[in-house]
Amino acid sequence: MSGTIALVSGVACAFSVTAVVPLRRLAIRWNLTDNPGGHKIHAHPTPYIGGIAIVAGTVVPTLVALGLADLQLTAILLAATAVSALGLIDDIAPLSAVTRLAVETAVAIGVVLSGVQAAVTGTWLDGVLTVAWIVVMTNSFNLLDNMDGALGTVTVVTAALLAATALVRGHTALALLLCALTCACLGFLPYNWEPARVFMGDSGSLFIGFTLACSAVVLAAGGRPDATVAGLFLPTFLATLDTCVVFVSRLLAGRSPLRGGTDHVSHRLRRGGLGTRAVAAALGLVAALSGALCLAMVMGRTSPLVATAAACAIAVALTCLPRGARVPAQPPEPLPKIRERRH
Repeated sequence: MSGTIALVSGVACAFSVTAVVPLRRLAIRWNLTDNPGGHKIHAHPTPYIGGIAIVAGTVVPTLVALGLADLQLTAILLAATAVSALGLIDDIAPLSAVTRLAVETAVAIGVVLSGVQAAVTGTWLDGVLTVAWIVVMTNSFNLLDNMDGALGTVTVVTAALLAATALVRGHTALALLLCALTCACLGFLPYNWEPARVFMGDSGSLFIGFTLACSAVVLAAGGRPDATVAGLFLPTFLATLDTCVVFVSRLLAGRSPLRGGTDHVSHRLRRGGLGTRAVAAALGLVAALSGALCLAMVMGRTSPLVATAAACAIAVALTCLPRGARVPAQPPEPLPKIRERRH
């Protein structure tokens, strides 16, 4: 199986690298670009359908190698692809928040019905909680795509460590999928590194968030409640923290939590003096620390309580970073989307 994983990983990277260039040209021709202005810091219109390369680079070689024999893995791949298609439609013609959440919830239910479920309470509530958690995490990773190279770097690190965790747990098929995702993002990252020549858009960020959230559920299932909660929290630590920080800070400032802004963890790091590339690297380091804690917990090197406490200590340190300039309170306005493009 190791040879198959290596082959699939190489194909995923090559597929992604090869597909980005024609996708970029197509986006420019069809004017599918993210234009500068407002709270966005990029200086030129930038194509934003590069995420299709990540999706194709992950899904195609994985399905060729594994087929449709594994019900759970097939459900995850099909649902993640559907969410990516939703993101692509949203990139082209913005959808309402209700529509997005309805579709994401529907496909998450499909995955849970296939057997992907985290047992926390031991009751029927576990299915409901799993669906809610997958939807929230999908959008949390979407919100992490707010700076050149940020989400790509976090995904490479997170998916790689989750793949290692899957191998330790004996989930070789899931490890193959996660390795494909790692290498597909690795092939995309040079084009997205500052200064970015292409953005992944919602088609890529939603796919990444959904895939990682479902993978964490699979790997956390079957353990004690404390280990399950830690197994869900640690691989998604950065996305969870960023969403919580943004929502709380905006509510305290009297702003809608769903409006764009420059108050993410990445922007706090920028306020602290780091450049864009250094911010992406710092986020990758945080993701590596939390992912390593999860792996150490699975290997029995540390307890769920200690691993979670260590992650919480990192969270406190990041939360104490300066918020930067305050944004005046704004009157509520209709919000068509739960999405933040480049800040």
